[in-house]
Amino acid sequence: MAYQFAEELYGIIGYPLGHSLSPLLHNTAFQAMKRPALMFRWALPPEAVGDFMRAVRLLPVRGCCVTLPHKVAVVPFLDEISPLVRRVGACNTLYWQGEHLCGENTDVIGFMSPLLPYALPPQLPALVLGAGGAARAVVTALQELGLQQIFVSARQQEKTVCFCEEFGLAPVPWHERADVPALLVVNTTPAGMQGKNEEGTAYPQQAFAGRQGIAYDIVYTPQETRFLREAKQAGWQCIGGLAMFLGQAARQCQLWTGAAALPEAAQKAVLEALQL
Repeated sequence: MAYQFAEELYGIIGYPLGHSLSPLLHNTAFQAMKRPALMFRWALPPEAVGDFMRAVRLLPVRGCCVTLPHKVAVVPFLDEISPLVRRVGACNTLYWQGEHLCGENTDVIGFMSPLLPYALPPQLPALVLGAGGAARAVVTALQELGLQQIFVSARQQEKTVCFCEEFGLAPVPWHERADVPALLVVNTTPAGMQGKNEEGTAYPQQAFAGRQGIAYDIVYTPQETRFLREAKQAGWQCIGGLAMFLGQAARQCQLWTGAAALPEAAQKAVLEALQL
């Protein structure tokens, strides 16, 4: 970066930290805005969350991206949380409002953004694959969009049932997920992510046959996962995780800097990193 001294420190906390492009995106944005700020990667084991959150109040840390497995653990250390954090039960963004350390969940708005042009009808059946932290944001977003038929399926049935009871949804056993006549299927699992899971998929290829809908994968590395590739071959419309990533990052940048939009240079840096 061009700055030898940063007046404002930002970070991304998670464990482990590997493929995240958040530092690249936000550092490029800071530079484009000529802001004396830097974002660092802080690999933080779960047992260190408390110490870190206390240190945030002593150091010039102006904000953080929060990723797995800390999205729930940071909440008790905050002075204020947004209604979305309360609904989702998870926080992915730390920021200051005066003397108050606050939490927001920008994953919800990031996920919703590419779906808005579709004007989804309330009765459209949606299937969410996975019941982890990301699924919480996805389900909240779908409810915000007014969808009334949301089904959730994950490998651990007990976890799926508890998840659905909390959100008032219908659980579907993993082996029956292909039987749901969903017109929107969302993958929130790591299946298809670059690395050891890249050749995997959470949805059987044959389940796309017989109808056409929207397939949405929140994974963004690679941009076209096996899940999306097989959906496209069946004639489905596809949304990759890059749209969600950029959408949630834009909201983070706004909370930290007041910027109305991400600088074009920041988006370009991410696209180049993904070789798109």
